[in-house]
Amino acid sequence: MAEADQNKINIRLHIYDTDIMVRVPRDEEPLYRKDAELINELLNAYFSNFKGMKGDKEITYFAMIDLGLRLQKELKRNDTKPYDDILTKLTSEIEAVLKEK
Repeated sequence: MAEADQNKINIRLHIYDTDIMVRVPRDEEPLYRKDAELINELLNAYFSNFKGMKGDKEITYFAMIDLGLRLQKELKRNDTKPYDDILTKLTSEIEAVLKEK
């Protein structure tokens, strides 16, 4: 058995009305469980608001869009590329000035 497989465990996650078996890295188990909790919170909120007005599939998609939007906002918030670009430009300018002296 490969070493990577030895560090994985099987866990059961309850997502809304379904139990799902997932093989995950042992050190990431808490993250998977926390994700399942968040998914359940979103699904419960959307189902409580839209059940009877929308189909189950559409309600699930609303929750997925909500989760995706949260991820995109977090990724944007943690995007350091603009700062890296500015630092690279400033470093180049400083080095150019220092070479002139």
